[in-house]
Amino acid sequence: MMKIFVEAKPDARNNHVEKIDEYHFKVQVADPPVQGRANRAIIALLSEYFNVSKSQIKLLSGFSSKKKVFDVIK
Repeated sequence: MMKIFVEAKPDARNNHVEKIDEYHFKVQVADPPVQGRANRAIIALLSEYFNVSKSQIKLLSGFSSKKKVFDVIK
């Protein structure tokens, strides 16, 4: 298990993950922050980045904030 800290940018032009250091990331998603769509898009993007299934990534805190904490189960 690994806890990562994400600064989210919804409504971006494209989807992108930028690694700041081992535990901090900036994630841009094209989805709007409406009804959890941006959070789901971030989970999908992180699952590709870490090469794990979406069910192995859990949003721990920051559901409606740009600063989020995720748990990645490898």
